[in-house]
Amino acid sequence: MDLETKMKKMGLGHEQGFGAPCLKCKENCEGFELHFWRKICRNCKCGQEEHDVLLSTEEDRKVGRLFEDTKYTTLIAKLKSDGIPMYKRNVMILTNPVAAKKNVSINTVTYEWAPPVQNQALARQYMQMLPKEKQPVAGSEGAQYRKKQLAKQLPAHDQDPSKCHELSVKEVKEMEQFVKKYKSEALGVGDVKFPSEMNVQVDKVHTPARDRNTPTAVASKVKAAESKKSQYFCYCCKHSMKEGEPAIYAERAGYDKLWHPACFICGICGELLVDMIYFWKNGKLYCGSITATARSPAVLAVMRLIFSNEYTQAENQNWHLKHFCCFDCDNILAGKIYVMVKAKPVCKPCYVKNHAVILIFKKEVEEKTVLELKKCPQSEQGISEVCQGCHNAIDPEVQRVTYNNFSWHASTECFLCSCCSKCLIGQKFMPVEGMVFCSVECKKMMS
Repeated sequence: MDLETKMKKMGLGHEQGFGAPCLKCKENCEGFELHFWRKICRNCKCGQEEHDVLLSTEEDRKVGRLFEDTKYTTLIAKLKSDGIPMYKRNVMILTNPVAAKKNVSINTVTYEWAPPVQNQALARQYMQMLPKEKQPVAGSEGAQYRKKQLAKQLPAHDQDPSKCHELSVKEVKEMEQFVKKYKSEALGVGDVKFPSEMNVQVDKVHTPARDRNTPTAVASKVKAAESKKSQYFCYCCKHSMKEGEPAIYAERAGYDKLWHPACFICGICGELLVDMIYFWKNGKLYCGSITATARSPAVLAVMRLIFSNEYTQAENQNWHLKHFCCFDCDNILAGKIYVMVKAKPVCKPCYVKNHAVILIFKKEVEEKTVLELKKCPQSEQGISEVCQGCHNAIDPEVQRVTYNNFSWHASTECFLCSCCSKCLIGQKFMPVEGMVFCSVECKKMMS
């Protein structure tokens, strides 16, 4: 398929999961609606993985594409209908008889993924060594965890140009070359074995075939087996590993390195490597997302690799020029004032409109007038500072005085002694909660 045809077939999949409820925001989200390039919900700003969207087929296609043209083609199958590679995910179903008063019922446990090993007892041991909340049992917290990690660790737009936003023909070609390179140099899938099986592999690597049965080779293998019998250590936690327990080895790391099932994690984000899919670089394991950002400048807004020579830097991150825009309204921020709200850039108008604290007056039963803080929609994303002097929101461009989470306009009208109204700019002051005093005497008069 030529590049022009690929460009025409690009689709962002906005129909996928449309209207699905958010598992995090509950009724506060109107339903999933995919943002046209952020890969999040337009309504609640949560990711697609946070919504009740059935993604099994889509995720299997994504992993299948990752394994295409690699040594792991045994883990995929191509559909006759469209030729798209599908991940042959190993599903493990366990049945246990449960005694009842009258008869015996069958308790069935389905793991949405399990290590592709012939020994089911080994796979079962592997699962039991994972934290319970991370075991991918169908319908459980662990299954939801796996779903989230598939989305985070193996983002489709890091390997599939059709999932990216407005790539040029040149960028599509460069991306395909980049993906081919990291597949051949770093991609791997862990294997579950018993520690003693690794010694056999090490011997095969270090002892030539013609020398393996000589008396010297046999004696050295016996001696090595005796010395290593109880000397298996996890490459991650450095704790010992028991002979009868499953271990994970990564071919790209070498046969001399083993991991506990719960220790086979990304070297940066610390999460379990989903389905044991890893990327090996500089002596460390990484998940797909971290590997991508470590090998090339990455754009924070869409977490997509930058292949263009034109990009901007802000907040210690790299951004496509068209993607450095307001998180609320999508207006481009180049050359404009913006405010960071929960690590997201927001333009000044949206900051004042959506994130500032509004002060309203309320009458109480005792006829006392008090100030009530009322948050605007989406205010959980961040709250602007309020002046303790005039009780108005402080504009992000205006100078302020801040002390212990309290702020004042840096003006002669606002930063005053709470007793005598003396201006305290450039002066020593005594803070008491939201009040400031110029002297001990003023403080005593207000206490």
